Amino acid sequence: MPEALALLQKYWKHDKFRSLQKEIITAVLDGNDTFALMPTGGGKSICFQIPALMNDGICLVISPLVALMKDQVANLQKRNIKAIALTGGIRSEELIDLLDNCQFGNYKFLYLSPERLQSDWILERIKSLPINLITIDEAHCVSQWGHDFRPAYLKISALKKHFPKTPFLALTATATPRVKKDIINALGLHEPKLFEKSFARENIAYMVFEVEDKLFRIEQILKKNPQPSIIYVRNRKSCLDISSQLQSLGFKATYYHGGLSSKEKDKNMQLWMNEEVQVIVATNAFGMGIDKANVKAVIHIQLPENMENYYQEAGRAGRNGERAFAVLLTSSSDIIQAESQFINVLPDKKFLNSVYIKLNNYFQIAYGEGINEQFTFNLHHFCLKYEFPTLKTYNALQFLDRQGIITLSQEFSEKITLQFLIPSKEVIRYMSLNQNDEEIILAILRTYPGIYEMQTAFNLQLIAKKSNHKESQVLAVLHKLKEKDIIAFHSKNNDATIVFNEVREDERTISRVSKHLENQNQLKKEQLQAIVHYINEKTVCKNKLILDYFGEKTMVNCGICSYCITKKIQKKDFTSLGKEIIQLLQSEDLNSREIQNKTKNSPEEVIFVLQDLLENNTILVKPNNKYTLKS
Repeated sequence: MPEALALLQKYWKHDKFRSLQKEIITAVLDGNDTFALMPTGGGKSICFQIPALMNDGICLVISPLVALMKDQVANLQKRNIKAIALTGGIRSEELIDLLDNCQFGNYKFLYLSPERLQSDWILERIKSLPINLITIDEAHCVSQWGHDFRPAYLKISALKKHFPKTPFLALTATATPRVKKDIINALGLHEPKLFEKSFARENIAYMVFEVEDKLFRIEQILKKNPQPSIIYVRNRKSCLDISSQLQSLGFKATYYHGGLSSKEKDKNMQLWMNEEVQVIVATNAFGMGIDKANVKAVIHIQLPENMENYYQEAGRAGRNGERAFAVLLTSSSDIIQAESQFINVLPDKKFLNSVYIKLNNYFQIAYGEGINEQFTFNLHHFCLKYEFPTLKTYNALQFLDRQGIITLSQEFSEKITLQFLIPSKEVIRYMSLNQNDEEIILAILRTYPGIYEMQTAFNLQLIAKKSNHKESQVLAVLHKLKEKDIIAFHSKNNDATIVFNEVREDERTISRVSKHLENQNQLKKEQLQAIVHYINEKTVCKNKLILDYFGEKTMVNCGICSYCITKKIQKKDFTSLGKEIIQLLQSEDLNSREIQNKTKNSPEEVIFVLQDLLENNTILVKPNNKYTLKS
């Protein structure tokens, strides 16, 4: 395939294809429907981008992830490849222009969400495009047993009728055998060529450690491995807390979560990408499109929601092929916390119905109305008004989003617009009587000459800088001017925008999707049980457990995971260490960390000997996690 390799070298500066990429590209170029299971970091996008560039026409890419679509379009445009994404929030007139560009502008890639295909007029326009390949990314969303099932994906198979000779390429990074079978059937793939890359990552040591002090263990890992690392946590507060604690211990650390502005996200990510900091503490909002080859350790300090997410996040380590570590730190309370966080907050049909009705009431939508209406939305205010639990409500809204009933897009931004309502001579008079406000008002008038004629987008930071004032002082003046009816001033501090995709039908709407809700809730329970099994199973290689979950069998232990290391430790003679621990405990009660410091042994060796002494009734562990000699 000299032409394909030439494109790879020209646009991506790679001299050879990764495992399975060449075979998948060949299958697609031969006109075959194709299913490809390529775990994270396998280079899935190349598999459709190269064949699309080799053929005349445009590649249709269906993806549920707006951030990933934007990221891929930006990367293609950087390489001077013409690509467009039809993401949410684009007005109909703009959509028409973009689709015209696709038809007449020699574009090579059109990205859209599956929900877009539910608009008849968009589907009609797509039918008229010269589609050379239809790619379904994140294809596990097609399956009701996939971890992000979206019913809109089921409509994709209808494209087969309109493009019977166009190959379909289904791509996913995480699919169990049941999900794989579901994808092929639901998409109507015709005698598909199947490509499955092994889930084995031979250079990653999967470690599960039960520890009393997670921060101390993190400190040990980061000191021993000073290369770039990621620490995954479950919430924004933990991001800030762990990052601050690491900084106080002398580590260079930053953080990343969905509540940051785009500017802050980019700044913090670049600090880590450029290795100005060693570690980034992040929620699962971090990682999409991140391909840093030399990540040495990925550390989870709370239980992940499912094995699919854990495998993807852990797989960001060691992409350079060198030894790397995927560490999961657990403590006795983690399972209870995980059930509280993942299972107890799942909405049932009754709660979902209540949220949906109140959401319509909140925006004053009448029964039988509301389709295509868009609103700014503050989750906290909504939950406060109706006394709903926040996390359970968020899960209910996410479910409604995945079902296509609403579109929930998170913004996390503050937008300010203002307009002067009184003539300029009255503004000058006001300034002469209120000289403390003069510098700020003059800065606004000089920056926005059209502010008397229309509502004008306002940059708070810029005006603060130009007027030599703090942002809070500028805001105070704006609020004062608004109270005096001198300006019209609108400040939207939103955490979301909601679009209603259907007319309001209350229980009828919810009854239609309630079966999916039951299936998804049951799936989430099973997935958490799989995580619990992974951490509690102490007699099987951790790599084997991961492979088994994804339907891949191996008879060989990896030799580098926490189980395999424990097996090696068991072969050592720890008689002298046991005697040393007993001698230490004769003087005072100690926890495992204190024993480790005093004996200068590894945590694994100390824990192994302590467990042996506990089993032989030589020592006891007290409620404060300190070990003492049995009297």
